[in-house]
Amino acid sequence: MSDQSAASRLHVFKTYKLYVGGKFPRSESGRVYEVTDSKGKWLANAPLSSRKDARDAVVAARKAFGGWSGATAYNRGQILYRIAEMLEGRREQFVREVGEAEGLSKSKAGAVVDAAIDRWVWYAGWTDKIGQIVGGANPVAGPFFNLSTPEPTGVVTVVAPQESSFLGLVSVIAPVIATGNTAVVIASEKAPLPALSLGEVLATSDLPGGVVNILSGKAGEMGPHLASHQDVNAIDLAGADAALAKELEIAAADNLKRVLRPQPVDDWSADPGTSRMTAFLETKTVWHPTGSLGAGGSSY
Repeated sequence: MSDQSAASRLHVFKTYKLYVGGKFPRSESGRVYEVTDSKGKWLANAPLSSRKDARDAVVAARKAFGGWSGATAYNRGQILYRIAEMLEGRREQFVREVGEAEGLSKSKAGAVVDAAIDRWVWYAGWTDKIGQIVGGANPVAGPFFNLSTPEPTGVVTVVAPQESSFLGLVSVIAPVIATGNTAVVIASEKAPLPALSLGEVLATSDLPGGVVNILSGKAGEMGPHLASHQDVNAIDLAGADAALAKELEIAAADNLKRVLRPQPVDDWSADPGTSRMTAFLETKTVWHPTGSLGAGGSSY
């Protein structure tokens, strides 16, 4: 191709879409909003999700919950590791998008993307181990024994961090799905592009459709409907400000949702611990009779 023809070539702008049920729909409302970089330069138009989009995402998450929660922990770990593999292959794209979204230099954006990839690997390793630290056999008196095992809560709405558009996003999504939950994610309003591109990675990483659903737009518009939705079991308010967090917490009380309140995070690259995984786990305890206990010992 000659230099002249290359110079006259029209640039192909990327059309960012939502990620719902393993597919890439536009907002049913047809609305979009402008996304700009840290200096106010236009980057793209992002879908402005509606209440209907949020409901569709919950339906997709509920449909996917049975299969995902029923998968073996080992299999979930394999899929989370596959996400890391796919991100590694598209690293340069995310370095550019994160740099533009957060106003970072290429080297700093690269460090953020590397940390996000490593975070997927970290949680992949926890999928078949978290049960060993939060479950176990309990000492009881009498001819019984009982076992406590963790189970996922269900469909979790996640209000993603506003400032950390990628590492913070991964840090709140990965622990939710690592333990068998499904997620409806409201991406950072001012920097949604890395989140929407993450949907493209999830779609090609063996993650079943509906396990993660990503919406872009206004958390203040979608949040109240998701917080009061009767088929949402829990909500993570990581990216909500004080006023919105209070509103959503009140709405969530209607069906006794689990609520993870906003927690200040100075450094998303720090060791995350296990608290975000255990926040959306239930404990099931099952009692078993051991039969008769006599002088000769116990029998079943």
